Amino acid sequence: MSIKTLLTMIIFTGSILTGPLAALAEEGAKTTEDRLAELEQKIKILERQLEIEQEKNTEKAKTAPVITANAKEGFSIKDPNGDFTLKLRGYVQADSRSVSGKTSSNDDTFLLRRVRPIFEGTVSKYIDFRIMPDFGGGKTELQDAWLDFKYFGPQAKLQVGKFKTPFGIERLQSGTDTLFIERGIPNNLVPNRDIGAALHGDLFNGKFSYAAGIFNGAADGASLDSDIDNNKEFAGRLFVNPFKGDIGLLEGLGVGFAVTSGKAEGTGTSATYLPSFKTPGQATFFSYRSDVNADGQHTRFSPQAYYSYGSFGLLAEYVVSKQQVGRGAASEKISNTAWQVAASYVLTGEPASYKSVVPKESFSPQKDQWGAFEVVGRVGELNVDDDAFPTFANIASAAKSAKSWGVGLNWVWNKNIKWMIDYDQTMFEGGALDGDREKERAILLRSQISF
Repeated sequence: MSIKTLLTMIIFTGSILTGPLAALAEEGAKTTEDRLAELEQKIKILERQLEIEQEKNTEKAKTAPVITANAKEGFSIKDPNGDFTLKLRGYVQADSRSVSGKTSSNDDTFLLRRVRPIFEGTVSKYIDFRIMPDFGGGKTELQDAWLDFKYFGPQAKLQVGKFKTPFGIERLQSGTDTLFIERGIPNNLVPNRDIGAALHGDLFNGKFSYAAGIFNGAADGASLDSDIDNNKEFAGRLFVNPFKGDIGLLEGLGVGFAVTSGKAEGTGTSATYLPSFKTPGQATFFSYRSDVNADGQHTRFSPQAYYSYGSFGLLAEYVVSKQQVGRGAASEKISNTAWQVAASYVLTGEPASYKSVVPKESFSPQKDQWGAFEVVGRVGELNVDDDAFPTFANIASAAKSAKSWGVGLNWVWNKNIKWMIDYDQTMFEGGALDGDREKERAILLRSQISF
């Protein structure tokens, strides 16, 4: 084959292949461009889907509940704005009580003094609520059940339901915050919980607080779940911390005055509307005769104060309760009085407070941390009006006065756990067939958990 023939064949073959290869190349180029366009479109779709998902998550976060569980707040659930909240709190107090000087099945006993789950929170931003039953002592009682309307802020709130009567300074302390295991002897004259409505608030950055309301009218030292008569009782309290926020010796000084006034009319032996008085060891040392009833005006008043400076704290109150009583045709206004002074000192240096001490370091033996230690002491006295004897009370079984003193040690592990030990001694005038009731000596221990 000649060279010319060979060249002719090569040129012919190339002309045959050039067309299809060029077409394939053009088709390949178009496919790549299409694929890039498709890929860009998919990326845009994915980006939009992510934006939509983020928008959904943002909207969901605006309405998703916030759940917390910690030592400060306990267990709570709320909406992101805090307009609706629900908190689960509570406390349990397991006590040991050893008492001499009386005859009772409860002289030496272990007991569950308080077992109180607490449900509280906020509805529609401006309405707080609280429900607190108590299962202590093997009984079921409703302690708190109230609504608090706060449309005008802390300056003016309206509380309705069952709650503590705004009166006694120690009575208004939470059961978890008291210096002693049992409250002092003046609380025999102080109303506990009642059903009614009260306007209350704080002014001038908390330097001035007030409460005033109308209640069914509980007897001295008692709580009330329903009205025994058709009368109502006014209760009011003012408390001033004039140096709050200042730095100085008087910063922790607060003074107050409380009063109640109303009528009480007992009905028979089952609803006398009259109290009995107990010692710190929870022994009854005074009660009226069984056929004596409240029979008219009942007035109380109480000057009170709390002071703290550094690790030192001091609580004082004086209570007067004047009650018209009747027995058959006899009627008399009985004026009973009581007072106490209680002091505390925190050995580990934390500041004293109207509320429980908060340890600087929580209990942790592994870290050589032991919490906070607080020593406490108090003296107090209750005197029954001489006019109560012998017509309305029997001097052979009801003491006309009780003088009490006590000391104690509180060991606070953290915000949730506290141990307490107290020694209380009470002396009496009258109350026994042969003269004075036997002196009472009480040793009380408590293990407390609260959250």
